[in-house]
Amino acid sequence: MFTERFDQVYEIMKQSFPEAEYRTYSEQKKLLSNSRYRLHTEVNEQNEVIGFLAGWEFEAFRYVENVAVSPNIRGGGIGKRLMERFMKQSDLPVILEVELPDDELKRRRIGFYERLGFCLLDYSYVQPPLRARQQTLPLQIMSYPVGLTLTQFEMVRELLYKEVYGVPAAHTRV
Repeated sequence: MFTERFDQVYEIMKQSFPEAEYRTYSEQKKLLSNSRYRLHTEVNEQNEVIGFLAGWEFEAFRYVENVAVSPNIRGGGIGKRLMERFMKQSDLPVILEVELPDDELKRRRIGFYERLGFCLLDYSYVQPPLRARQQTLPLQIMSYPVGLTLTQFEMVRELLYKEVYGVPAAHTRV
C-alpha cells in the first residue's frame, strides 16, 4: 500500500475513533508488514480513500479491528459495503469488538452490526492498551454468523490478545 493511501486511512482513523482505540502512526503502519493483517479501502472517483476496513486473518476466524468512513459522507452505505465484502470473502466466522452500549450512539453501532447478522456476546472482555501508559478498555465481542460458546470466546480472546495486542491474556482478564 502506498504511503499516501495509508496516510488517508490513518486520517479517517483519527477522525473516527478515540485515541485509545487505534495505534500510533508508526505502530499502525508497521502492521502492513504483518502477513495476517489486511487493509481494505473504498475510494471515490478522485482515487481518495473514503472508507476502510482493517482486518486480521486467522485459521479459525477473521477479525475486524477497525471499520470507518470519512465523517462527511457517513450514512451512505460505504461501511455496510466494506463489512459485507469482508464477510463474504470467507466462510470463517467474523469477530469484532464494540463499545459497551451505554449511550445512543454506541447502541446504534451495535444495531448496525446486528442488522448485518452479528450476535452481541455477553462475556466479560477488555481491549488491552494500544498505546503506552493507557488503561485497558472494557468492550464487548460480536460474532458472525452465530454466537460463541464460552470456550470458543476464550479461544478467540486468547488469540486476539496474543496476535493483535501482543500481550498474554492473563494480564488483561476482567
